[in-house]
Amino acid sequence: MDLGFILLATAIIIISCIAFNKLTYRFGIPMLLAFIVVGMLFGVDGVVKIHFDDFGFAESICSVALIFIMFYGGFSTSWKAARPIAPKAILLSSLGTILTALLVGVFCHLALGLDFLKSLLIGSVISSTDAASVFSILRSRKLNLRYNTASVLEMESGSNDPFAYMLTVICLTLMGTSGGVDIWNMLYMIFAQVVYGAGVGVLIACLGYIVFKKFKFDQSGFDSIFLVALSLTSYAISSLIGGNGFLAVYITGICLGNSKFPKNKKNMINFFDGIVGLLQMVLFFLLGLLATPSQMPSVAPIALVIALFLTFVARPVSVFAIMSPFRSNFKQQLLVSWSGLRGAASIVFAIMAIIRGSSIVGVETTFFIDVFNIVFLIVLFSILLQGTLIPPIANWLGLVDKYGDVMRTFNDYVEEVPVQFIQFSVTENHPWINQPIKDIVLPPSCILVLLEREGKKIIPNGRTIINEGDTLILSGNATDTTGGISLSEKVVSQDDELHDKRIYELPESDDLIIMINRADKIIIPRGSTKLKVGDVLVINNITQ
Repeated sequence: MDLGFILLATAIIIISCIAFNKLTYRFGIPMLLAFIVVGMLFGVDGVVKIHFDDFGFAESICSVALIFIMFYGGFSTSWKAARPIAPKAILLSSLGTILTALLVGVFCHLALGLDFLKSLLIGSVISSTDAASVFSILRSRKLNLRYNTASVLEMESGSNDPFAYMLTVICLTLMGTSGGVDIWNMLYMIFAQVVYGAGVGVLIACLGYIVFKKFKFDQSGFDSIFLVALSLTSYAISSLIGGNGFLAVYITGICLGNSKFPKNKKNMINFFDGIVGLLQMVLFFLLGLLATPSQMPSVAPIALVIALFLTFVARPVSVFAIMSPFRSNFKQQLLVSWSGLRGAASIVFAIMAIIRGSSIVGVETTFFIDVFNIVFLIVLFSILLQGTLIPPIANWLGLVDKYGDVMRTFNDYVEEVPVQFIQFSVTENHPWINQPIKDIVLPPSCILVLLEREGKKIIPNGRTIINEGDTLILSGNATDTTGGISLSEKVVSQDDELHDKRIYELPESDDLIIMINRADKIIIPRGSTKLKVGDVLVINNITQ
């Protein structure tokens, strides 16, 4: 096929995905559904009628896409925001995923009459929530949630795919074992998946950190490319030694994303924003292209029953069982239960089942095809119904935090700002009063760039006389080499422990509040300053 035709078709597909995304956003539908729909329109039962059934190729492409999506999920996770909710989020992503799989497996076995291992396979494949879907809804709708709920959903959805993958591998291994189960081999496989995966993730992150600290990249963008290599290395090494590659790459991402290696993290986030956005588009389009809608009506009733049980029974039971001991807010548990979106990872694991299941004796290939179709329909149901209703349900439950900014739960690094300007007012008896600018001594490496007098802005020169009441704005030398300075912002929310406390009442720490933005008014704080809901704090995070 001519290269020009392939490139033109690729461009048309990308533009179609973008156009459908704008359409679905207007109606409050998650954008990832648009990419699936475009894929189905281009597929064998769609308008373009492209016949594509290469599951092996699809799994390879989708697995690579998931590597970067999971790395980005870890890299963009703000540990400072996630730390208070980390225990419950980690339990949701591990025990919650296992419990969900078991509940769905038992339901399919008892209610639908399927063999138990086949039932457990279905439960395992759809047990994880989808990070891409959750992130896209929270970010596109700027949906900040009270009680750190956004951080719970972010961390859970970003880290539970490895556990669903492990359960799927275990089920396929058990289905392929004809001579009985070797319990020790099974326990070792579980041990290797978790321990080797986590160990490799930390090791690669440490090596990457050392390189970033010791080595200077001469060309812009090469540091981001190095991160690409690190994520691939983390996944590959873990997989080669029997570990969980997805767990390794997520841990590598979260360790590097929250480390303090020099500058340029914001550019890295922008780089991965574009890469991951394109990969999500490719991933969901490819899954839509792979689907055969004409085969789905036969399994649609089963898929609907499982989807309803998963949404209204299995997910809520798992969430309440894990979050209740933490005395989590009841409404928060309801929203977390509803926000368990299924997505691309579940379909990719179903594809993996088709490929590995072809070598399993005694299990028909048509069963695995049916699993793929069932999971595909469940994902469509989840994204369309649950994803669309997350914003209104959050509002109905009163969990939307109008003072907060959901982007603060992500490491977007928009908060890392250099010290560039200093503003102060000339008060009574100040030595600069009635002095021309050329005669006053400014701080080293500073220049007076603006003077405000009686509401007027004046561009000063050396002959400009300073009057009492003038507001002066100085530009300082912002350098990336200044040690100990790393500015960040924090919004005081209703649930924040800082709320209604005076600065002298705060516990001792290495963080210094240097400015408060309150209703567009700038406050230089004193020890007696009381913090209020909605205050934007500019904090100097002391670094070594």
